[in-house]
Amino acid sequence: MNNKWVVYLLALAVFLIGTVEYIISGIIQMVASELSVTTSAAGLLVTVFALSAAIGAPVVIAVTINADRKSVLLTMLGIFILSSLMVYASHSFEMMLVTRIFQGVSGGVATVVAMAVATRLAGEQHRGRAIGIILMGLSGSLVLGVPVGTFLSEWLGWRALFIVIGLLSLVPLFAVYRKVPSMRERSAVTLGMQLSILKDRKIALALMITLLYIGAYSTLFTYITPYLQANAELSAAELSIILFAAGICSFIGSKMGGAMADTKGSKFTIYLGLSLQAAMLFMLSMVNGWLWGVIAMIMLWMVATWATSPAQQLYLVTRVPRSPDIALSVNTSFIQFGFALGSGIGGVVMSRASVEVLGWAGFFVVLLALLLAIGLFAGGRKAGRERLSEPM
Repeated sequence: MNNKWVVYLLALAVFLIGTVEYIISGIIQMVASELSVTTSAAGLLVTVFALSAAIGAPVVIAVTINADRKSVLLTMLGIFILSSLMVYASHSFEMMLVTRIFQGVSGGVATVVAMAVATRLAGEQHRGRAIGIILMGLSGSLVLGVPVGTFLSEWLGWRALFIVIGLLSLVPLFAVYRKVPSMRERSAVTLGMQLSILKDRKIALALMITLLYIGAYSTLFTYITPYLQANAELSAAELSIILFAAGICSFIGSKMGGAMADTKGSKFTIYLGLSLQAAMLFMLSMVNGWLWGVIAMIMLWMVATWATSPAQQLYLVTRVPRSPDIALSVNTSFIQFGFALGSGIGGVVMSRASVEVLGWAGFFVVLLALLLAIGLFAGGRKAGRERLSEPM
């Protein structure tokens, strides 16, 4: 794959954005305590980031669709860095919510543009791998960002983590400025053309699948720390080790999913990923209370969830080949809506039932995603057979 190292630089930027988004999951109890809110209320910091990315990113992408992708990426990374530094001055819960809005919009746009640029740099035959590499940046934020951040929060304080991330983000900012070439759409893309993709039934169903499987993931992962603590008394170091292992599994899942989407096809990979995700959440609920069983199911669940993502993104890119930015921006919005949906469901479950029920809640949500996938792909095969049987 040509320009592979440039794609990895883009993945580094996405890694830092993902760390800022997901780090709340590892330090949610610490944040809640300092801001004097409940744990479920602190989960709104995840929800607000996700909603800001989901709503703000498509608007910015729509307005800047004909602008130079490099310039857009540089601008969004700059805003992301400044908003990360703002965390240190955000002493109230309300101010933190505002800061997370800026982080969500800038981070969401930067992630979409980085992914679209990566698919163009990679070439036709390696788009799935390029998407997988960018998503490895997100899963890498789970591998290193969340566990290391959880561990360092005991030493530095959770606010200092955002300062460090903001300063580290200067590295990909400079790399993009020096090494990523200018890119524009080959022809003008209007807002009407962007909205028209939502009229495609298959795209609409695919986006609902994204919403549901990410929602299932976020239902549990947003509250993964209290969920693990409910199964055993764990120190910050022990939690960091478990989160690190879970991140490794998500990293493996992204790599496997990207390669499998290129070789076996996106539909096969989506089927497999959703089926395994549902199975692991079902089994997780069965072994609740047995720490080692819970850990094992979480690891396999992470692999399955992150293997689904590059295949889902590739499927949408192939449906809108003229402008992958559009498909990726809309799908990224539904990913963020999924995070918001899941964190909201998880918060309701925790406040009205118990943290142990989160696995069941996630299972039923991803089961809906699997049923939609069966309907989407089976319907496509049926339509194809009907067209072949029509008389010439």
